[in-house]
Amino acid sequence: MKFTKMHGLGNDYVYVNGFDPRKLPPGLLDNPAEIARRISDRHLGVGGDGLILLLPPEEAVDADCRMRMFNIDGSEGEMCGNGIRCLCKLAHDSGVVTAHPMNVQTGNGVLTLAYTLDDNGQVDCVTVDMGEPKLDPADVPVDVRQMTPTDQPQTFGFKTDDPAATFIGTFCSTGNPHVTIYVDDLNVVALETVGPLLEHHPAFPSRMNVHFVEVLTRDEVKVRHWERGSGVTMACGTGASAVCVAGVLTGCGERTITAHLPGGQLVLEWKESDNHVYMTGPATTVFTGEWNG
Repeated sequence: MKFTKMHGLGNDYVYVNGFDPRKLPPGLLDNPAEIARRISDRHLGVGGDGLILLLPPEEAVDADCRMRMFNIDGSEGEMCGNGIRCLCKLAHDSGVVTAHPMNVQTGNGVLTLAYTLDDNGQVDCVTVDMGEPKLDPADVPVDVRQMTPTDQPQTFGFKTDDPAATFIGTFCSTGNPHVTIYVDDLNVVALETVGPLLEHHPAFPSRMNVHFVEVLTRDEVKVRHWERGSGVTMACGTGASAVCVAGVLTGCGERTITAHLPGGQLVLEWKESDNHVYMTGPATTVFTGEWNG
């Protein structure tokens, strides 16, 4: 199976161009979850945070292409902010989609992407219209009956099985469920320990992406991510978008921010004019190859 390894700020995926289904290996579209688990293995496979398929849009959908993304554990995600930027680059640079802007079908609807080209005519930076954030707890989804309300919007206190692990988090969906937790010092967060506790908390019926945030200024933050189905990652685009929303809701930040992630920087804007979140960042091709399974 031919593939392209790509990353957005270190959030890396294995990409397969499925515009010609005759070139796909048997079983890929029938059981992509199993392929995702095997090919994402960093010791026995290609290695990555998951598998992303570039596909033609479904017949009833007005879009230029379709993205399906699978985490390293095989679970399918509705959206991936860093992943969709790279999908845009793959679609354009391979010549299967030349529309500008590009409309991409995802599990969170059709999203519009604008992009710039480098001196070689290849995509180097992408701005994704992430749409309107979902703020109703039922739409995230979050079971608020298991949480304690606070005086801030979409913000709740909650406990875990570890009595010492009590948190206050701000919830929203930007294509996937997210919680933003503010801390004074990111360096003291034991992310590998608390991440699984929060992802699988009983109040989160679809599990949860977790983001710990240290505020530098009102328009600048540092973030560490625990992604649902993947664990610690170097960047999370939908998560950084949720952090931007959380900053406005809690009064901690401006509507336009720069988020410093372990893999680099993203610029996020939650526009008042249309209530949409816009995410801007790079897309990088690492290498191409052929996987024998």
